[in-house]
Amino acid sequence: MSVFRRRFFVLAICACGLAPPRGAAAGVAAPAPGDTAAVSPALPSAAAEPYFFYHRLDYGSESLVHPLRMIINSGYGIFQVGARDRRPLKVDYDTGATNLWRNLRDPFGSIQHEGWWQFLRAEVIPISFKAKGARYWPNYTQHLIGGGMSCRLIAEWFRAHDWPHPRWYAVGTMFGYHVLNEIVENNSYVGWTTDPVADLYLFDPAGVLLFSSDRVARFFGETLHMADWSYQLAFDPWRGTLENGGQNYVLKLGLPRSERWSLFYYYGTHGEIGFSYTRPDGDCWSVGAGLVAGRLVDLGDGMKTVDLVPSAGIFYDRNNSLMASAYFAQTQSYRWRLNLYPGLLRVKSWAPGFFSAIDHNGRVIGGVTITSNSPFGIAF
Repeated sequence: MSVFRRRFFVLAICACGLAPPRGAAAGVAAPAPGDTAAVSPALPSAAAEPYFFYHRLDYGSESLVHPLRMIINSGYGIFQVGARDRRPLKVDYDTGATNLWRNLRDPFGSIQHEGWWQFLRAEVIPISFKAKGARYWPNYTQHLIGGGMSCRLIAEWFRAHDWPHPRWYAVGTMFGYHVLNEIVENNSYVGWTTDPVADLYLFDPAGVLLFSSDRVARFFGETLHMADWSYQLAFDPWRGTLENGGQNYVLKLGLPRSERWSLFYYYGTHGEIGFSYTRPDGDCWSVGAGLVAGRLVDLGDGMKTVDLVPSAGIFYDRNNSLMASAYFAQTQSYRWRLNLYPGLLRVKSWAPGFFSAIDHNGRVIGGVTITSNSPFGIAF
């Protein structure tokens, strides 16, 4: 693959489906600022098709839903694991793209190098609980369920903003950020690796097909109350780093004989389980504790896993749109992280978001989300 083709390949990922079509509406009406009433998932712009994950809220984590933000936040999600360099310009895109293409072009060669049984046991069949053999876990949680939900979510965003062929744009967005994620994760490694084979050939297409079903989307959206609670990604122009990145999801399952209490699960490169209490006005408080990916562990032959360290968090949401979170984890990245999402604080018509974090060296990092239409905020 020539240098030009490799660079075009990378740039095409970031540009996939993001130029607004001719005649597309500039936006859609949003609820009045401060409105805490529940919003019906049926949007008037396309009443014939249901909306399960995007409700056009102008506050909280849902106000930050945008295809470009999803591509960057998820594509560079590996930056939050371990003490990895978070400067996107330091990623070896040429080598990463070339090696990714090598493995995708010859998936059977990649699998044969590892061994078919080892590949199926580690990447596909959930029977092993060892670090080297449990690589299937993120495949199911982040690619099958998370990726499928993200595809449906962003398809609803495109549809609500009157884009033509919203599902095709959504598929392009989802595969775009997953390809970028594989390139960034691969970085300068050269050799066989079955990770992108399992992700891009099995779990990502399966997630798209799974959540194309209204029955499945309704179950996750209305029964499990699944939502995107991603961090407020920010760029530090002084250091050239991406800060506070990561794609997160939440699930809430109502407890029997209770209208207010739910079982709570918050996950991404982590997983915290706990309980939620929802007030009649839609405000909800949740607490959870669990484990988070602490650092990458190289298993050899292109295989990587993570060690797990304790984590815990407190969360406040409004109509399932995250408004604030305080999170602790014993990682090599951030130890403490506070996120205040747009709409929690308002300055007249301006509703910025803020975050602050303390890393394992005691250094304080802060940032602000200036506008929800930007792919990231500013960090310092």
